[in-house]
This record gives sequence, C-alpha cells and structure tokens, in this order.
Amino acid sequence: MTTVTWNESGTQRIGFWRSENAAPAPSGIVVITDDISADKALRIAQRGSSLLWRGDFQNARQLMRALDRRLEKRASRAPQSTDPGEVFQDNRKARAQRAAILGKILIPLEADYTIRLRRAPDARDACAHAYGPPVDQPTDESSVSVGEETLVSLPEHLGVISAYEWHRKGIKIGALGARIHPAHGVFAPTRDEYIDLVADAPWPQGIDHPVVWDIGTGTGVLAAVLARRGAREVVATDISPRAVQCAQDNVHRLGLADRVAVMQADLWPYDDADDDEAGDSGRADVVVCNPPWIPGRPTSALEQGIYDPDSDVLHRFLTGLADHLTPQGEGWLILSDLAEHLGLRTRDELLGRIDAAGLTVVGTRETTPRHSRAADSADPLHAARSKERTILWRVGAKLST
Repeated sequence: MTTVTWNESGTQRIGFWRSENAAPAPSGIVVITDDISADKALRIAQRGSSLLWRGDFQNARQLMRALDRRLEKRASRAPQSTDPGEVFQDNRKARAQRAAILGKILIPLEADYTIRLRRAPDARDACAHAYGPPVDQPTDESSVSVGEETLVSLPEHLGVISAYEWHRKGIKIGALGARIHPAHGVFAPTRDEYIDLVADAPWPQGIDHPVVWDIGTGTGVLAAVLARRGAREVVATDISPRAVQCAQDNVHRLGLADRVAVMQADLWPYDDADDDEAGDSGRADVVVCNPPWIPGRPTSALEQGIYDPDSDVLHRFLTGLADHLTPQGEGWLILSDLAEHLGLRTRDELLGRIDAAGLTVVGTRETTPRHSRAADSADPLHAARSKERTILWRVGAKLST
C-alpha cells in the first residue's frame, strides 16, 4: 500500500492509502470535523486537497450529500447540447468530476478495519470481503510501524458496504429460481432482461444438449442458467480473478459444479493449450458473450462491465468466434442498442463487423429494458434510454462455397 502523510494537531502523521478503484493517493490532506461548512469543504476540495474526517460518521455522509447537491446544481446550469452523443459525454464528464470531488472525503480505518468515529457502522466484514483478511501493517527499515491508520474514500467505503449487502443477501434471478451472490468488484446482474433472453432462446437446430461457453461470465449467472436449462457442459471464463472466484462460489452454491467449469482466461478457454490437449474442447455448440455495451474508457473496476474502449472486447469476440464454433454452432451476442441511440456505434457498423468475421445472423430476440432510468424523464439521457432495446444476436459461421 502507498504511504501518505499529513499534519494533525502540530504532529506529522503517516498512514496508508487504499483504493479499490485505483484512485491516486492524496497529495494534500486537511483534517476536518463536524463544524466545517459544506461551502468551505467544497472550496478546499476544489483546490485539490483531500478532507480527512474526524467527526461523526453520519455527519460525514451528510456533508457528502451536501457537496453532491451543490455540484449537481452547478452542472445543471451548464449549457445543454441537443446531440445525444454530446449529452452523454458531457453527463459522463460531469459525473466523473463530481465523483473526484466527493472522493476527497476520507475516513480512517484501523488495522482490523474498525472505524473509530462516532456512530460509525461495524463494516469489518464488508472490508474483509473487499480487501481480504486484515494483515499486520508493514514497518519501515527501523522496524517501527509506519502508521496505524489506513485512509479510504468515504464514497468508496460506502460502496464496499453496499456491495457486501448485495453479496450477503444475493439477487433473486427469476430464470434460475434462485439467488446469485455478487462479489465486490464484480458486476451485479441487476438488469435481468438479458438473462431472460438467454433462458428463452432456442438451442441451435439439431442440438438438444449443447456444449456451451460463457465468455466474460462475471457472477456466473448465465452459466448457471444455461446449465439449468439442459446444457451438457458449460465452460465459463473471465479475465478477472475476483469474477472467477465469484462464479465458482455461485456454481457450487447452486449445486452445478459437475456441469459448469470456471476458468480464468481472456475470452476463449483452451487457447493456450496445444491441439492434442484441447481436442474437441476447442469448439462449442453455443458461445454466449455479454460484453460491455458502451464504447468508452472505464474509470473504475466496476465500469469495466459497462464500458469497452474502442469496442475491443466486442470486436475480438466476433473476430474469433467462427474458429470456436462447431459446424452447427451459434454465437449468442447480447448487446443493448443504447450506443446506437447515443451515436457511439451504428447498426451498420455492427452488421459489418459480423459479416467481416465470416459470420451470418441466424436470428435475433429483443426485449425492452426494465430498469428505472428507462422511465425517468429527468434523466439527461432519457430520450435515448426510452428507445433502448436489449438484443440477443444469434450468429453462425458462413457456409463455405
């Protein structure tokens, strides 16, 4: 962990900095308490300093909300474009700027993840879930403890608590008739319409119990659905070690470990194996992929499930798909068309990529998103969201002539 220093009551203090979102360590820290006004705190944060809270925990949350209201009010005064793509980019930029300011509110954690602030929750289990078990703090070359506290961003810490509640309670998945338990840093399947598309899509013609791959499995929810509906074998992959562990835990919890194998891989399983080792495993009857839907650069680990720089994951999936399908096999690509309504990708560009990859569209299934923003007229992106459809593209390899 990175060490940070600050002055407090005339003494230089040294502690550690932790950020699961890879936020940079604070370069300047000002200690604040309950008597600070929201306007003064905002001025300090906008000058670049972080705010180390030493007051009541619930008052820190109130300060965060007060700063957020001020930043949102200022953003609403900015001129608004009528171009959907510009609205999206401006809105995302404003959200990033707000997050950067709010992230400057810091709270201290002790070595066992205790928060020594008045009215602070006991979030030790949540921290252990996100960070791993507490460990002894490192020491300097003189074997003297460098610091007794670890500083974390308050918004990020609240996210850790929220993620742990999702993990502990789980998310009910109708297509499974069971709950999926997401892990911290793994995208949670709170939008269930795409799950229903996969649960209801017909298997490729002539294949009753297919071998299925789930590329970018995340929590393992689609792998579990596919196994429950009759797949003979499911191989789920993810590049994230946390996602792999999360999917493995969910598969075991659902009693599907005999039919679902989870492995860490960048897209395709078995690509690192030689031909003899891979054998027939190098192809599947159905290859499912739910890539990030929006072309763009993620700003946090969780956003990697939403934003795909230059549509890299989508393009690599399409380019390699034909080589990983059995002769009658299909790829099931799950995409929202929101990017099309925002002008970030056209339907013709997508169809052109499919064609250039030696693939042909066998059929599509689509549904209307059921999330709350789709009906929120106050959302700056409401015009685009109201037209959004989630589509399952069934594609197969072109027949050789």
